[in-house]
Amino acid sequence: MAEATRDRVRAAIEELGFVRNESARRLRTGPERTAGEFGDQPRRAFGVLVEDLANPYATDVARGAEAALNAAGHDALWLSSDHSPDKEIRLLELLADQRAAGVLVIPVGIGPRDISRLRAAGMSVVLIDRDASDVCSARVDHVAGGEAAAAYLLGIGRDRIAFVTGTPEPQPCVERRDGAARTIVEAGLGKPPVLVKEALSPTEGQAAAHQLMAMSPVPDGVFCANDLLAIGLVNELIRLGVRVPEDVAVIGYDDIELAASAAVPLTTVRQPRRELGWEAAELAMAEIGEGKSHQHRQVVQRPDLVIRESA
Repeated sequence: MAEATRDRVRAAIEELGFVRNESARRLRTGPERTAGEFGDQPRRAFGVLVEDLANPYATDVARGAEAALNAAGHDALWLSSDHSPDKEIRLLELLADQRAAGVLVIPVGIGPRDISRLRAAGMSVVLIDRDASDVCSARVDHVAGGEAAAAYLLGIGRDRIAFVTGTPEPQPCVERRDGAARTIVEAGLGKPPVLVKEALSPTEGQAAAHQLMAMSPVPDGVFCANDLLAIGLVNELIRLGVRVPEDVAVIGYDDIELAASAAVPLTTVRQPRRELGWEAAELAMAEIGEGKSHQHRQVVQRPDLVIRESA
């Protein structure tokens, strides 16, 4: 290229704020690898694939992962499967085609064969909030969270406890339900009734309030699979003239930002959401940095009960 042409290109770059297209370059040259720690490698992009970016829990996890990746000089691409296994596979294939360094995924259908294909494409894979022995994972002990919620309701004298969840019911919600049910049964009470709604959303929580009020006897304690259900439930109970927590005590799960500022501040089981994303990112970077010496690790964090006015 002639010097005059180079000068014109440089001037255009400065004027337009041109950013080098790393994705296209990688498609031509393939993924970059160097020896040593991952932090010594060039800037790379990691996919953060969650099941629903509209859920504050998922976005908090993604923020934690992005913070860890940015701190190490890398980038996060946020993606949502929208609870669709087919879409999840398409997005994973897209990340592989674009030579992403790895993917951190809250899975809805990914299996061992899918993980093997991603690894064959040179990607690290970390599961978030799922138990796994053949892959790195970062998760929360949801059985313990369910036990803590049920034990608290029992401790404040509630003996007609119901559980509200959504469908399809993610494995963490199943574990929360199992932990709560076991604690209630061990206390000498019958297995708690379970209301299964169409989604883990405030709207479905509102619908659940009507179903709970129609039960005989009416529950005096409710444990919801997540905060969105619990907030919708509490709001509708209040609209129906039900006193919370005097008539019905309600506990949620996650401790999203809205939980503390709800009409009745929500008692909930707090997940370390951003820490979970950070740990997952650390595992993904370590898998690449350690190469063949890498040993899969499973990080398990415990949730905490946060007591507010709804219980």
